[in-house]
Amino acid sequence: MPKAAVNGTELYYEVHGEGPVITFAHGVGGNHASWVFQVPYFSRWYKVITFDHRGFGNSAEAPDAPGRSKFIDDLSGLLDHAGVEKTALVAQSMGGWTCLGFTQAYPDRVSALALCDTAAGITWPGPYDDLMEEVRKRTDSLGQLERVLSNDLPKRNPQLAHLYSEIASFNYYDRKNLKGQTPPVTAEQLGKMKTPALFLVGAQDVLYPPEAAQTIYKLVPGASLEIVQDSGHSVYFEQPAVFNHVIHGFLMRAGIGPKAL
Repeated sequence: MPKAAVNGTELYYEVHGEGPVITFAHGVGGNHASWVFQVPYFSRWYKVITFDHRGFGNSAEAPDAPGRSKFIDDLSGLLDHAGVEKTALVAQSMGGWTCLGFTQAYPDRVSALALCDTAAGITWPGPYDDLMEEVRKRTDSLGQLERVLSNDLPKRNPQLAHLYSEIASFNYYDRKNLKGQTPPVTAEQLGKMKTPALFLVGAQDVLYPPEAAQTIYKLVPGASLEIVQDSGHSVYFEQPAVFNHVIHGFLMRAGIGPKAL
């Protein structure tokens, strides 16, 4: 299993395909295996990197280790290890904190940024922060599948819902024991971004509702927004064909990679 020794730990990662680089960053309920529907698709035209954040999947984490506070530095070290100077970033939920933070710290290393169903550590005092606090209170007592999948998915596709749970079971961290923080990103910082950006959200997302994304994406110059129907917080998993089509189109508009065959 390929691993990169960075910041006192070893990060598991995989590389598939050749071409412009896309790095996928998973959420708190996932790991590298979460991208099962994306890797075969995008690796036809791109070099695809998936990895396990520390404490997830095959990336170990000691009980007294720093957790999220090292996620941005970890991504930098992983890309250095893999010899990648510049990459597009596709982030879901928790991965948004990693990827938006990385983009703020290393803008010249990011060719495009897709923030999918993620609050990404953004803070904007006033109505936006008030909305996100209300969302946190409303969803804190929900079970994991209720938080991340649309309400009808377990009945409509029980195999897919079960697969999500199985993938999540390999993680040391979960939302209740995840330690550390990444630096917050302000509205002012978003307004200075020059990286091509896409915000994508499921119409039934209860953790990052569409109205939050509709407010935030306008702060980023030139950013676009996609709201995907019949999906909750995990569009990549519930509606992979739509997700892949939207992300591929965004990358092509950003001048990254060839058109689909």
